[in-house]
Amino acid sequence: MALVTSLGSASGLPLSTLLSSITVSENAPLNALTNQQTAYNAKLSAYGTVQSALSTLQAAAAQLANPTLFQSIAPTSSAPAVLTATAGTTAASGSYSINVSQLAQAQSLATPGVANTASTIGSGTVTLQFGTVSGGTLDPVTGKYSGATFTADSTRAAASITINSSNSSMAGIRDAINSNKAMGVTATIVSDGSSSPNRLVLTSNTTGATSSMKISVSGDAALSNLLANDPAGTQNLQQTVEAKNAQLTVNGIAVTSASNTVKEAVQGVTMTLLGTSSSTLSLQNNTASVQTAITNFVTAYNSLQTQTKQLTAFSADAASHSYQQAPLAGDSTLRNIQMRIRDTMNTPQPALVGGTGAPLTMLAQIGVTFQADGTMAVDSTKLTTALNTNLSGVQNLFSSASGTTGFGSTMSTLLAGFTASSGPLSSAVSGLNSSLKTLATQMTSTQSMISTTIARYTKQFTDLDSLIAGMNQTSNYLTQQFAAINGTSK
Repeated sequence: MALVTSLGSASGLPLSTLLSSITVSENAPLNALTNQQTAYNAKLSAYGTVQSALSTLQAAAAQLANPTLFQSIAPTSSAPAVLTATAGTTAASGSYSINVSQLAQAQSLATPGVANTASTIGSGTVTLQFGTVSGGTLDPVTGKYSGATFTADSTRAAASITINSSNSSMAGIRDAINSNKAMGVTATIVSDGSSSPNRLVLTSNTTGATSSMKISVSGDAALSNLLANDPAGTQNLQQTVEAKNAQLTVNGIAVTSASNTVKEAVQGVTMTLLGTSSSTLSLQNNTASVQTAITNFVTAYNSLQTQTKQLTAFSADAASHSYQQAPLAGDSTLRNIQMRIRDTMNTPQPALVGGTGAPLTMLAQIGVTFQADGTMAVDSTKLTTALNTNLSGVQNLFSSASGTTGFGSTMSTLLAGFTASSGPLSSAVSGLNSSLKTLATQMTSTQSMISTTIARYTKQFTDLDSLIAGMNQTSNYLTQQFAAINGTSK
């Protein structure tokens, strides 16, 4: 409430100063509540920081708890221009000699040329089938077969388009083919520079020997003469690119693929063929990913330790008899969380039965150790050696198929519980929010009482000021009258 700054001016009494002192005194309980509110909000913010750090650590632990992290394979090709590769979860380490003798190709056929792509050719129905051309001889100059047979691919249905007055030109036929995705080919017009330069080129959208084309035409002879093409009979189109399978050997074993993407020729591996030549495909355990995951876990753990140390700090100044404390200094919720994390990290894991190396049960065995300040440090050399010589032991140290053992599994479960909606942090936050709500009610009530009290004092002081001012006026009047009477008597 605003003070009456002229209060006391009439009476000459220090009523304004007195009212200010009373106001400060009456506001003391409200100031205490405000300070408490500030402390609660600081605690809420601190809990949010802890929650974020725990979530980051939990994500790092969950990655280490996943057994597939330790089973990942990194493929390397000695000749990336010949092939590249990716590995799935079923891939195993090993080395393979790959020789690519032929890449898969998609067949291309070219029609005879026409002078004008907009001129009418004819009408009818064009039907296209995919299949395999076998036997016979291919003339490399004319691009046509003699004595060959065509076997339709039973897994793919024939597709047809209708040619009429709306699309009877070469450009119209091209557009009709491309608009019908079921045809499975792409049509383009190529100019060869001759007197009738425009040739319609059909290219299969699928590579492999089973994707050779047979085109049947029912309708005008002109349309048939342009498009009809039976590898085992009349061929009006020229084959410019033969449909071929990829051919390669894997450790001397012949492999055929309709696509240049070859899957499972090596278990769990997908190879992409890019050229014809030899390459060595090496499959090694991807220890770099494991090492990164362990380092990320240590970094997240150290970040949590640094933040909790800052949030629980306490300092005292003996000279001034004062102290300062962080929002969570002495906080039992955070102290219990820290204690349970330390206990979990110091609990030995069960030794791996049937592993390839010495049993690993503690982090120190792989070069991850605790420091005097509570943080962890990584001996990269020792960790690299453990990963290269005893990967199964490292896997057991962090994860398990059951998800109940391993530092990654146990820490992930523990931390998920801390950050869950029913966890200790959520309970502490709920308690603070409840206290803040109660505090807000108390502050509103206290402010109302203070306002009422100050208003009462203000009225009383105003009345007192007016009363004394009136008495002073009476006193002055009487003094004047007495002086006048004395003057007359003389």
